[in-house]
Amino acid sequence: MTAITLQRRPVVARILKDRDDALVVTGLGSTTWDTAAAGDHANNFYLWGGMGGAAMVGLGLALAQPKRRVLVLTGDGEMLMGLGALATIGAQRAANLAVVVIDNQHYGETGMQDTHTGAGIDLAGMAAAAGFAVTATVWTGAELERAIPVMLAGAGPVFHAVKVTTDPVPMVLPMRDGTAIKHRFREAVLGRRAFE
Repeated sequence: MTAITLQRRPVVARILKDRDDALVVTGLGSTTWDTAAAGDHANNFYLWGGMGGAAMVGLGLALAQPKRRVLVLTGDGEMLMGLGALATIGAQRAANLAVVVIDNQHYGETGMQDTHTGAGIDLAGMAAAAGFAVTATVWTGAELERAIPVMLAGAGPVFHAVKVTTDPVPMVLPMRDGTAIKHRFREAVLGRRAFE
């Protein structure tokens, strides 16, 4: 097994550095904090609950906004809770959707219990079997640099599992009011007309 050396906060910051106007859906916990740490943005839709739902929210958004890139940033624990989403995404074939799993092989929000990815469960392999157009597991900085253009612009659906360490980082909390998050995101996507 390859040694894990990538750190999650710099990985997320690097992915988002060149996001342009991509719509970003974050999963519960660490991916929300890391996305906020990279810079709050009206095009960020932070999920504070509904563990296991980020990929499906991203699919719905990708189908509703086919001309916009939709990037889901979620963790391995959440993806494991919503594996059925891979089949649905594969069947829908949303070309503008990328799902990126920040995989530290632990349930970070519930006490750092091991997830199945640490025991060899291959999320990228599951996505490939579900019909994703592009799948990969990223272990190194060089692999990440090659993967980012695909995450942000490759014909999808795209799936990348990015292996990261469990090194702790300070929590950065974005807005927590679900109604405010929804309204801000809706206005960013649809403009003021969404409220008229």
